[in-house]
Amino acid sequence: MSAPAPSPPAGIDYAALAADIRRWGAELGFQQVGIADVRLAEDEAHLLDWLQAGYHGSMDYMARHGVKRSRPAELQPGTLRVISVRMNYAPADIGEAWSVLRDPTLGYVSRYALGRDYHKLIRSRLQKLAERIAAVTGPFGYRAFADSAPVLEKALARNAGLGWTGKHTLLLNREAGSYFFLGELYTDLPLPVDAPVSAHCGRCTRCIDVCPTQAIVAPYKLDARRCISYLTIERREAIPPELRPLIGNRIFGCDDCQLVCPWNRYAQAATEPDFAPRHALGSSRLVELFAWSEEEFLARTEGMAIRRAGYEGWLRNVAVALGNAPYSGEVVAALQARADHPSALVREHVAWALEEQRRKRGQP
Repeated sequence: MSAPAPSPPAGIDYAALAADIRRWGAELGFQQVGIADVRLAEDEAHLLDWLQAGYHGSMDYMARHGVKRSRPAELQPGTLRVISVRMNYAPADIGEAWSVLRDPTLGYVSRYALGRDYHKLIRSRLQKLAERIAAVTGPFGYRAFADSAPVLEKALARNAGLGWTGKHTLLLNREAGSYFFLGELYTDLPLPVDAPVSAHCGRCTRCIDVCPTQAIVAPYKLDARRCISYLTIERREAIPPELRPLIGNRIFGCDDCQLVCPWNRYAQAATEPDFAPRHALGSSRLVELFAWSEEEFLARTEGMAIRRAGYEGWLRNVAVALGNAPYSGEVVAALQARADHPSALVREHVAWALEEQRRKRGQP
């Protein structure tokens, strides 16, 4: 998704080109397109402080590339501007999320992960956008990203006018809330930049107050080590026992801070067919999910972000949710069927879940 970086072509009306880029982006399915410069000094300082505090947990890749994340021209030499795009992913009935969260027999999957994995789709669309630009400008330097490289995508999107940073650290948009994916096209074209928008969180702290594990340790500051999305997706080791009861029935990601955000009353349903929920994973029974073989897991999550957890991680997560479910013989039987699983990680969480079920039944 990259091209060599020749000198920017001369004789181009860049203001007109920027308008064309927005129009082409809309034709490619992006709900908004903005353009930012590459100055991220304040965000770099914030990133370094966050890393120094250890809030990234085991996500070593957050520190691995140094300041390339906050200096686009060091990641892609010659970069002058970043074309930032967003694409809505909200299901048609986002209210169903609350119904699933309130039913401890069901497994909750973050709404972004219910459809096709967005990474390849957005990069493919950005590549097409680059090709349309090149048809006007001739060869130019660019590189496309969608959460696929060390990029401060939320900061760049903010600077490009796509929204403001909410207290939960997610990007918020007045017309679309926060249920959207981001992508970037780094370019050496000296395009006119957009103005950032003002913030509109005010005194609201609903996202901070609702977080099950209190991972939002202060406004605009997230301790990933406590975040359920990190624990169920990024973390490969055992989930800390003290956090397991707080996870509830969330088996892949968490949306609580988005679900309570007043701005998400304006969230727009996805228009991209590939983002439509697959295999009824938005409201499936935990005991059925826990019974999946590895072959079933791979088949039913093909092309989906859920694959990122891996099969062992999936069983670990579902075991925790079963431990948090009300006592039932069906749940105990499902857990006992995995008690001798080859994976020590799975066995540990199954044992914990069985102990929780025994405790709820009142057994010594």
